[in-house]
Amino acid sequence: MQNKNLLFITGLSGAGMSSTLKALEDISYEVFDNFPLSLLPSLLEEKSDKPIALGIDTRTRHFDPKKLIQSVDNNKAYLLFLDCDQQEIQKRFSETRRVHPMAADRTVLDGIEYEKQWLEPLIDRADLVINTTNLSIHDLRQQIESEFEASQKQKLNISLVSFGYKNGIPREADIIMDVRFLKNPHWVKELKPLTGQDEKVADYIRTDENFSVFFKNFKKTVEPLLPAYQNEGKSYLTIAIGCTGGKHRSVFTIEELSKWLKTIGYDAYLKHRDKPNN
Repeated sequence: MQNKNLLFITGLSGAGMSSTLKALEDISYEVFDNFPLSLLPSLLEEKSDKPIALGIDTRTRHFDPKKLIQSVDNNKAYLLFLDCDQQEIQKRFSETRRVHPMAADRTVLDGIEYEKQWLEPLIDRADLVINTTNLSIHDLRQQIESEFEASQKQKLNISLVSFGYKNGIPREADIIMDVRFLKNPHWVKELKPLTGQDEKVADYIRTDENFSVFFKNFKKTVEPLLPAYQNEGKSYLTIAIGCTGGKHRSVFTIEELSKWLKTIGYDAYLKHRDKPNN
């Protein structure tokens, strides 16, 4: 198992390096941004009670993906890669009016594509890849805290995400379950404006005989996996439940799943990705 007390963070420009380093600093990592690898031996010679996080990307002097991989392997360090879709990175650079480091003599999209190809070996080698395309700063911070703060406590942190298939599958999901086979409250006039957190919707879904059978078997599937993931050193697990719009059936199901997890000793962070705020 790689050592999370020595953490290398790299990835695409604009994918969230600064936010990630701030989150790590807040959970007591000693953080160094844009850190030259040539200085690493001197840094490691100095004893520290804190875990160390090093931000190294294409801005760093003498940056070389192969040398970074070699350094990670030699020090048995943990490598985190921050990924993001090209269109989202272009949008972020446009909004901040910053110049992409690989686009001094080419278009931003060409610069992003060039950087992605250059960093491909790091994506393949990474112990963890986080795609930040659809993550808010809060979501990214929560995932970083769960993954790295929990690594010191050896605790499995579980996130439950409800979503609508019409808006795409959550990229961060480890386990995905489709509940579109359940009766849809959307087609009941008085239930349509409500959500899966409303008791009338909950009662409607509970009356579907398919729900009790499904939920019983799904719990039997998930329960033995939790300690197995933990024994393999995984500290962050995301279970995503999807229905058509992400408003009724998926919302109700992860609310029920959260209650059940508490009965077997696990706390869960809930995120209703597509539920309207009503």
